[in-house]
Amino acid sequence: MRSLFLFLAAGLAEIGGGYLVWLWIRESKPWWYGLVGAAVLILYGIIPTLQHFPSFGRVYAAYGGVFIILALLWGWGIDKNTPDLYDWIGAALCLVGVSVILWAPRS
Repeated sequence: MRSLFLFLAAGLAEIGGGYLVWLWIRESKPWWYGLVGAAVLILYGIIPTLQHFPSFGRVYAAYGGVFIILALLWGWGIDKNTPDLYDWIGAALCLVGVSVILWAPRS
């Protein structure tokens, strides 16, 4: 449960921080949007280090799959861009990949 929470927190920090920077640069929002976005992105860099998995590469590879799902949900909820069937199929494949990366039996 802790791992899932940390993956979700990292994803929301990365997407939220990136979105604030996007708004600042692409939609001419005030400069402090970029500053807050940068601070949130720094937080994103810290959150994955709290995972208990021993391998940096595996944590970030697995996080990538979670990020894809969160990005689709963010786009749907915030940008009102509804994911289609192929988005969901791709996201499901990513979750299968995440499961293999994190929980495959290794010796």
